[in-house]
Amino acid sequence: MYQAADAAQTRPMPLPSEGVPSDGVPSEGAGRDDGQPPRDDRSHRSDSRPPENPPAGRKRAGRDLPAAIGVGLGLGAVIVASLFLVKEVFVAVVAAAVVVGLWELTSRLSERKGVNVPLVPLAVGGAAMVVAGYVRGAEGAWVLLALTALAVLLWRMAEPPENYLRDVTAGLFTLFYVPFLATFVALLLAADDGPWRVLTFLVLTIVSDTGAYAVGWRFGRHKLAPRISPGKTREGLLGAVACTMVAGALCMQFLIDGGQWWQGLLLGLAVAASATLGDLGESMIKRDLDIKDMGTLLPGHGGIMDRLDSLLPTAPVVWLLLVLFVGAG
Repeated sequence: MYQAADAAQTRPMPLPSEGVPSDGVPSEGAGRDDGQPPRDDRSHRSDSRPPENPPAGRKRAGRDLPAAIGVGLGLGAVIVASLFLVKEVFVAVVAAAVVVGLWELTSRLSERKGVNVPLVPLAVGGAAMVVAGYVRGAEGAWVLLALTALAVLLWRMAEPPENYLRDVTAGLFTLFYVPFLATFVALLLAADDGPWRVLTFLVLTIVSDTGAYAVGWRFGRHKLAPRISPGKTREGLLGAVACTMVAGALCMQFLIDGGQWWQGLLLGLAVAASATLGDLGESMIKRDLDIKDMGTLLPGHGGIMDRLDSLLPTAPVVWLLLVLFVGAG
C-alpha cells in the first residue's frame, strides 16, 4: 500500500521558472533532450525557489548522472540476462514492473487528485495479463483484460457511491495505460525469436531517447512542446528519428529472422514517433498532477513509471510492425 513516507519523498514538479528540465537525464533506456525552460512570474508559490545559475556554456541535466547511469546499467544487465537465459524470469520482471508502476500511478492519483483507484484488482489482473499474453497469446490477454476491467468496477462498488464514475474511469485508464500496453512485450517474447524481438524493441527505444537527448542538448534551439515538456526540442526529435532509423535498419538486418534493412527504417521512424509521444503523454500527466517524478524508487531516474513512459506505447507499435514484416513467429 502507499505509505505516507513516500508522499513526503515525491517532489512537486518544478515550475518553468526554476530552470530545471521537467524530464529526465541521459540514462540507459531513458535519455532526454535538454534545454532551458522559459521564465515566468509565478514566484508567489510556496514551493518556488530561485534558479541556480550553471556555469556559462554548460547545460544542467537536472539529476544525479552517475547514479542514473549506474542504475540504468544494472537494470539493463538484469533484463538482458533474464531475457536470454530464462524467458519466464523476464516475464516475471515485466509483471513486477507493471505492479510497481500501477502502485506509483494510483498513489500519485490519490495523493494529488484524491482519486480512489482500486489497486488490488489492477495489480492482480495486470500481472495475470502479462503472463497470459506469454502463455496463451493475444486471446488470453484480452480475456484477462475484460475480467480485470469488470473487477475494477465491482471492487469500487464496495465503497460509497460518491465519485464512483470518476474513480472507475481513472481505473480503466490505468488498466489500459500500464498492463495492457506492457502485455505486448510478452507477445513479442512469445515468438520463436522472441528474445531478439524484445531486444530490438528495447534498443530502438533507448536509441530514440538517447538520440533526442544528445542532439537536443547540443543543437536544440526550437521547442517541440514548451507547455508540456520545455526541455524537448525539434532538433532533438530529428536526432531521435535519424538515430532510430539507422538502428532499426541494423536490428532488422542482423537480429530479426527474415528482416530487411528497409523495414528497419520504417520501424525506427515509428519507434521515434511513439517513444516521443509516450514521453510527452506522461509529461502531461505529471504536469496535471503537479509533480516532477512518479516515484523515488530508482536513484537518478525517479520511479518505474518514469522509465516506462517511452516503452509502454512503443511495445504495441513494434509488435504490430514485426508481425506485418516477418510474421508472428
